[in-house]
Amino acid sequence: MRVVDLIQKKKRGEVLTKDEIDFLVQGYVNDEIPDYQMSAFLMAVYFQGMNKRETADLTLAFVNSGDQNDLSAIQGIKVDKHSSGGVGDKLSLVIIPLVASLGIPVAKMSGRGLGHTGGTVDKLESIEGFQTVLDPETFIQNVNTYKMAIVGQSSNLTPADKKIYALRDVTATVDSIPLIASSIMSKKIASGADCIVLDVKVGSGAFMKSVDQAIELATTMVEIGKSLNRKTIAVVTDMSQPLGHEVGNANEVKEAIEILRGKGAEDETTVVLTLASYMAVLGGAFNNFDSAYLKLSQILKAGSAVEKFKELIRIQGGNPEVVDAPHKLPQSKYHIEVKASESGYVSAIDAESIGITAMLLGAGREKKEDQIDFSAGVTMVKKVGDDVNTGDVLCVLHTNRKTWEEASEVCRKAYSFTNAKPKPITYIYKVIR
Repeated sequence: MRVVDLIQKKKRGEVLTKDEIDFLVQGYVNDEIPDYQMSAFLMAVYFQGMNKRETADLTLAFVNSGDQNDLSAIQGIKVDKHSSGGVGDKLSLVIIPLVASLGIPVAKMSGRGLGHTGGTVDKLESIEGFQTVLDPETFIQNVNTYKMAIVGQSSNLTPADKKIYALRDVTATVDSIPLIASSIMSKKIASGADCIVLDVKVGSGAFMKSVDQAIELATTMVEIGKSLNRKTIAVVTDMSQPLGHEVGNANEVKEAIEILRGKGAEDETTVVLTLASYMAVLGGAFNNFDSAYLKLSQILKAGSAVEKFKELIRIQGGNPEVVDAPHKLPQSKYHIEVKASESGYVSAIDAESIGITAMLLGAGREKKEDQIDFSAGVTMVKKVGDDVNTGDVLCVLHTNRKTWEEASEVCRKAYSFTNAKPKPITYIYKVIR
């Protein structure tokens, strides 16, 4: 096999075999194929696409390039959840204890935040002592005993995807549905869960900006799951504005506790219940979505899953006192109000701009090696549909940095206003089974 022949084949829109895809992936991981040839191949895929079988084969090649978690020692149907990334997305912090409270094992691997999107691991590490690195035996024991555990992704999980993603990032080939889908699904398959619920976000704060694009990505990932014998459901959800009212690591932990107490905002509560209900069905606790949704709604309303969150913190070395005393979470020195310069209804909030605001305050990373300030973030006082008068507080910025003018300006420009009250935002666009 010659690499140049495979580039030619894909350039002409022909279908590659599994052996050809394996040859390309393994050759690149082993440094036998240079960057310039893999770049050419990725650009050919960008323009010609891949069919269902090719995309599944590429996913499996990524999976086989590194470690795979063996969760066979965990009793029951293991269910995982993945979000394609957004701003203010603290839903995993709620969903893990909520689903585990039903007796369904949730064995989760999560990543760190980069750019304007936050990472679940970073949020949990804002809790004093919380350990996101567990040895495999402890991880499995925790899931068997308490029905839940969460760890950071292994450094040798899907190394081919990591290497190819870095190349895509500098060759303008990131926004390709087959490449995005295989990248996401390879990590979920390698993580070892039996069933996967995907939260595919769409809007200004998400990677997919249009609903049609998001549905195409969601459908492709569900097809990959089916091809590789993983029960998979994808839910396309809104990210046109930040989820809930808090953005930033410690801030989002605090808000996650409020959701678990039944006091969450409508948008995040609706999405939490939808994703958790599909996880409960796939996990075998309920026969249908409606009965799962009703039961989980009752659990949230009663606030009983809060104790399960305390348990998660305790078994992973953290201080569970933060649940009842959120002031023990990291606190910023400065709190700056961003006020409205006009009156009207909030018609839109650019979620990406709010994410960038949080990053400028210290809550996010521009590069993987950057340190983050767990206490930094944004409190969204006004959301889409709210009535605003000139001088009203739109957001409160939290930071330990002595300069915040740029962040304040980015935040203010994220808001748009109109004289007429806008239509309510759609939280759930489509479910792909």
